Amino acid sequence: MDLNTRYPALSDLRARAQARIPKFVWEYLDSGTGVEATKTRNRMALDRVGLTPSILHGEFTPDLSASLFGHQFPLPVGIAPVGMSGLIWPDAERMLAQAAARIGVPYTLSTVATVAPEDIADALGPHAWFQMYPPRDPDIRSDMLRRARGAGFSTLVLTVDVPVASRRERQTRSGLTNPPKLTPRLMAQVATRPAWAMAMARRGMPRMRMLDAYSDGTAGNLPTTAHVGYLLRTSPDWDYVAWLRDAWEGPFVIKGVQRPKDAKRLEGMGVDAIWVSNHAGRQFDAGPATIEVLPAIRTATTLPILFDSGVEGGLDILRAFASGADFVMMGRAWHYAIAALGARGPDHLAHILSEDLRANMGQLGAHDLTALGTPFALR
Repeated sequence: MDLNTRYPALSDLRARAQARIPKFVWEYLDSGTGVEATKTRNRMALDRVGLTPSILHGEFTPDLSASLFGHQFPLPVGIAPVGMSGLIWPDAERMLAQAAARIGVPYTLSTVATVAPEDIADALGPHAWFQMYPPRDPDIRSDMLRRARGAGFSTLVLTVDVPVASRRERQTRSGLTNPPKLTPRLMAQVATRPAWAMAMARRGMPRMRMLDAYSDGTAGNLPTTAHVGYLLRTSPDWDYVAWLRDAWEGPFVIKGVQRPKDAKRLEGMGVDAIWVSNHAGRQFDAGPATIEVLPAIRTATTLPILFDSGVEGGLDILRAFASGADFVMMGRAWHYAIAALGARGPDHLAHILSEDLRANMGQLGAHDLTALGTPFALR
């Protein structure tokens, strides 16, 4: 049975991933914060976005490409940053970077990945992005930028929606700490997932390798949902954004925008794109779904808008484009794919998304992503 038959949708990859990785790893990947109302709201709000089918367009092959930062990408979706990817599946960062290069889409490495930028320089394609959690110390800040640029990362993404560690109660209940410590409870879970255990045994337990140069690796008395990076980072302000804009030569993106007035102010400061995100429901449990705030942010700025949180397939990508997005990023989805199928996972997910986009664009009579029609509210 081929992959298309066994795993025709992201939901199939998600189910396979849950069956292959230990529970504490699954809880880290899949959980939100609080009662997960924002995570649920993201999904429900996307489901309320309707698009009207259009008929009698004859035979055509939809153009799935999207333009961003002067590049034409074959798919309108990239790989969003996920911290500690190598915990989800060993060597995940390298697998994802290589897959992005093959597929021709952006790959975003997190500051708190299990590899440093220079570790995967040889695996990067031409569209490598570096996501920064903001260091307090300006010397560390400058050094991180130097290392990212030297490794081949061309776009800088500053995440601004993590001023403090969220509680992430599901993750806490799982027993996972940062750095991970294999207690007897967790070892019992590992024993039930032999493929993950064998792969991890070859690689060793992951740690946040970029931060090794700036700390002794101890997290002190931080909450279990925080990590050593919190000892180095600060909650950024507008002056911090201005400093980074001056320091970084290349596209500069602000991730975590949810208010139109913030998007407008950031445009005035010279950033190159706005990333509308609520961290997939992992930070704050009383906020709006990102698809709900997207249209107003689109009205407030002429900058390119990236979009994430809750996206589960090609139809969701079309909903985002119809609502004002210029590009879509997915994080959990690519990691479900890696956990489900290893190195084969990202290519299969790209295939799923491509086929879903084509099928739905055919129903809409949309030859490209600018011809989706006006979205409406489903009841």
